Amino acid sequence: MGRSDRAGVIQFLQSNAQDDDVDIAERRARMDRLSEFFPPVEGTDIEPASLGGVKGEWLRPRHARRDAVLLYLHGGGYVVGSPQSHRHLTAAIGAAGGVSVFSADYRLAPEHPFPAAVDDGVAAYKALLDSGIAANRIAIAGDSAGGGLTLATLLAARDRGLPMPACAVAISPWADLAQSGDAYRTRAGRDPIITKDGLDQMAAAYLGGADAKTPLASPAYADFKGLPPLLIQVGSEEALHSDAEAVKARAEDANVEVSFESWAGMVHVWHAFHPILSEGRDAVARIGSYLKAHIA
Repeated sequence: MGRSDRAGVIQFLQSNAQDDDVDIAERRARMDRLSEFFPPVEGTDIEPASLGGVKGEWLRPRHARRDAVLLYLHGGGYVVGSPQSHRHLTAAIGAAGGVSVFSADYRLAPEHPFPAAVDDGVAAYKALLDSGIAANRIAIAGDSAGGGLTLATLLAARDRGLPMPACAVAISPWADLAQSGDAYRTRAGRDPIITKDGLDQMAAAYLGGADAKTPLASPAYADFKGLPPLLIQVGSEEALHSDAEAVKARAEDANVEVSFESWAGMVHVWHAFHPILSEGRDAVARIGSYLKAHIA
């Protein structure tokens, strides 16, 4: 990461840090205001929509294929975040991959605890299939909690007998809601975004009393047999690095094709800073190439 890029990201994080003392509505509003700092890439048409009863929005790059779709599941600890907060990222990924994106506004905790988000992810995916889009022309991706939800959606869809999509992408996945990984200790002073205490609070809100090691809540404890090819991207500085490594191990245990990338010097979901961070642009471009290589 270049000095100016790193300084810009750190300054942005410091000036827009979340305050845990404010109510949840204000926290959600503050995250949605990311769209004011980072507008979506030009040349993308955006329209509100719903799939299978799940609200969201379509982002359609004007050069995108019409026969391929990316289902995107945003991050935010299952408590905050929305298609609006992630619009600049989903638009960039869609443009890089040359596909239309449905960004799902899945239900959030604590109002809608586990497994509401998983049910919404599967409902949106099934609606894409029911619309006539072939499974091998669909991909699923997400960041942070959305990365874990991407994996949980695949697991639940598999268990319900649905065909698997062409591939999936997990960006900085939160896949172990028990927060048991060593990276919470070894990288505690290096990750400016994620803390164990913060994730413990979000996990409690989302789980609603469920076991943190339930596989559909924490895919790090799941059997990945039958899942499609996976791309995992994680920053070397992340407290969630252990989660990403656990996902890689589960995929390898199940003989699932997995591409694991640990990006040197990167923080949590550095892709979101692509307007000011060259490595963010590089990571988005890599996802685009991966989607093009796997979608039929």
